Amino acid sequence: MDYSDKRFIQLGKNIAKVRKAKKFSQNELADILDISREHLAKVETAKRGLSIHLFLRICDVLEVPPKHFFDFKD
Repeated sequence: MDYSDKRFIQLGKNIAKVRKAKKFSQNELADILDISREHLAKVETAKRGLSIHLFLRICDVLEVPPKHFFDFKD
């Protein structure tokens, strides 16, 4: 699958933006999600996709509704 699509790129950026706003480091969020920091970094930079399960876990941990991550305006 091609994760260079601008939607994957923006989704990853939005995840990183919310993570930082909530004051989580990549290590902290990855530990909570039980994934490696490298995995999370690749999701945030669109070098790797993510399952719907992982996406929903990210939403739960960051306390943000899923639709928030799909604001592709910036």
